[in-house]
Amino acid sequence: MNLYEDLEYRGMIKDCSSPELKEKLNNGGLTFYIGADPTAKSLHIGQFPTFLLVERLKRAGHKAMILVGGATGRVGDPRGTGEREKAEISVIESNFERIKKQMTKLFGEDIQIVNNFDWFKDMNYIDFLRDVGKYINVNYMVNKDLVKRQMEVGISYAEFSYMLIQGYDFKYLHDHYGVDLQFGGSDQWGNLTTGIEIVRKLNNEEVFAFSAPLITDSTGKKLGKSYGNALWLDKDMTSSYEMYQYLLNFEDVMMEEYLKKFTFLTKLEIEEIMKKHVEKPEFRYAQKVLAHEVITFLHGEEEFESAKRISESLFSEEIEQLSAKDILENMKEVPQVELLDGENIVEALVRTKIVSSKREAREMISAGAISFNNKKVMDLEYVIQKDAAIEQQIFVIKKGKKNMFIGTF
Repeated sequence: MNLYEDLEYRGMIKDCSSPELKEKLNNGGLTFYIGADPTAKSLHIGQFPTFLLVERLKRAGHKAMILVGGATGRVGDPRGTGEREKAEISVIESNFERIKKQMTKLFGEDIQIVNNFDWFKDMNYIDFLRDVGKYINVNYMVNKDLVKRQMEVGISYAEFSYMLIQGYDFKYLHDHYGVDLQFGGSDQWGNLTTGIEIVRKLNNEEVFAFSAPLITDSTGKKLGKSYGNALWLDKDMTSSYEMYQYLLNFEDVMMEEYLKKFTFLTKLEIEEIMKKHVEKPEFRYAQKVLAHEVITFLHGEEEFESAKRISESLFSEEIEQLSAKDILENMKEVPQVELLDGENIVEALVRTKIVSSKREAREMISAGAISFNNKKVMDLEYVIQKDAAIEQQIFVIKKGKKNMFIGTF
């Protein structure tokens, strides 16, 4: 398949600004950019497939640029659910440096990364209104889907102006770096086309854009930080083990789509994977392949193998082969409770609020629903001993099948 066919196969093109773009993508030689605002320290898993397009286009002979929006991050774009909180300037600047480092690691030292604050910081407000705002009709702006939705709950003038700022970014990059293509998530389509319009009106030139669908689960819920289910691409924020577990629990019904969008696997490879997966879905073969491809791309093969080893050990009798460091570093999201050497298990479960009452504690222990380091505890007189803990520091406590806690001394 050529590039455009491959992107269509993967479901990575939703909107396209011109029929000409298909041939241009296939021929290579475009200079393109994608933008991200530094409103967090890292990109998240919902953004990953769209940013993976950077590598796909690079491999097809296009030149990449990434814009991290130090200026737009100070404003905040409309998102249709309420206005974003205003971030501290120092936080935005710190986030910019972290995301810049992240992008360089993912896409190579040769990737050009720019900050739109560099060209907006000295721009006069009156000049911007005269040179840019004058050319974009308000009716054009309010008809954009995201603005329409935001207006239902209230939109500030700053957010309303966001598309003008992003639109001018396209013109600036076109004028100074020869950028002729921009892409982003489908929620950015109004901003992308505003950039095309500004270049057309001010330069009398044609530039191009396409959007990629937002990544959702089977219910249509967006995988993104605004919706409380973010999985960060920075391994210091989300460990490789946590990412492994998250990907391993993806729904079967979404696996073919996710393999297309999250990996570089070919059509034939994906078909073979799905064939094996459908035969025995309980083995979660497709999820394991997805985890390997994503974690290896983000963090390397060694990180994947470590995540796999820790995952397998945590759910087997080999858990005691793990170090306390392995557990603490890779299970940052698991609640921690403080244990006392020599305390009765019933007392400990109630004191740490793992259970709500002594009655619940006794019932769960008697039913075999409480385990310490994967060993069921069914003795109501069991005494917690520090010497039995991993490196005399850690117990992994499980309540039922899904609730996990880290007990520390």
